[in-house]
Amino acid sequence: MSDASPPEIVAEARNLQRTYAVRRGLFRAPAQLRAVGDISFRLERGRTLAVVGESGCGKSTLARMVALIEKPTAGQLTLIGADAVSPPHERRRELRQAVQLVFQNPYGSLNPRKKISAVLEDPLAINTTLSKPERAEKAREMLARVGLRPEYANRYPHMFSGGQRQRIAIARALMLSPRLLVADEPVSALDVSIQAQVLNLLADLQAELGLAYLFISHDLGVVRHIAHDVLVMYLGHAVEQGPKSRIFARPLHPYTQALLASTPGLSSQRIVLKGELPSPLDPPSGCVFSTRCPHVQPRCREERPALRALDERLVACHYAEQFLDGAPAVRADGPVLAAS
Repeated sequence: MSDASPPEIVAEARNLQRTYAVRRGLFRAPAQLRAVGDISFRLERGRTLAVVGESGCGKSTLARMVALIEKPTAGQLTLIGADAVSPPHERRRELRQAVQLVFQNPYGSLNPRKKISAVLEDPLAINTTLSKPERAEKAREMLARVGLRPEYANRYPHMFSGGQRQRIAIARALMLSPRLLVADEPVSALDVSIQAQVLNLLADLQAELGLAYLFISHDLGVVRHIAHDVLVMYLGHAVEQGPKSRIFARPLHPYTQALLASTPGLSSQRIVLKGELPSPLDPPSGCVFSTRCPHVQPRCREERPALRALDERLVACHYAEQFLDGAPAVRADGPVLAAS
């Protein structure tokens, strides 16, 4: 009999949706734009869920809901065991401290008029009863933890490089000892060499602190190095979801295959998607990917496929079985393999 305790669930979403009413003119009823539709996932302590897809697929909207910036239109969201959609008043501050956000732009996310000491100490001043010397000490300790010298606390943001600013942004997010970091494209604005350093820092912090990450990215090369699990979104819907190793080794949805093929070094096949991304105000009636899928069949245009279990992941494709033996093969952590 095993003594291992079950994994700690930091965040869990069930059928999460976000819909916006879009005005279309004075005498027309507002249109309904479903930015996120029926997304479900479970995120454990010490693990990273990467959400990937093209611009406009809804991944940043999902990030804002998990970070408690936007309220879901429907569905359930649980953080550290508590309802995060309509939390009890006494738990709201605790939940907001438990999840923190790291923004995409390291140049725009820091107040240029404040010294780094103030940037790091402000969350403690607002949310804790620590004295000024105690806050200053914690700020210096956090700078050292993210690989910066403690004396940098007396400098202004313009005195740092982009990579250093992103380290400061990560330090600020960690000041309240969160359980979950929502990282929205945190390395996309950085040079490739600096990206690797920041990704290594995130991995080290996760191992040290047991953090859970919701990592938003369009770059599958970055996802290959940081993620444990992957959620592929298209037009607000999950089309494939599961362990990174399974999805990278044998993608079963045509859209996932196209994403991997578009990333240098990840696929031996070249897949060109034709047609424009449909408007989220008027999505296709069947499969959301049917207007661009190179394998589309009549059934795809009429019936929306459900997200179903296949080959140790979830996939929303009527004909995913045909790719079990013939899909492009890649490795999650190495060079391209030949398709079988």
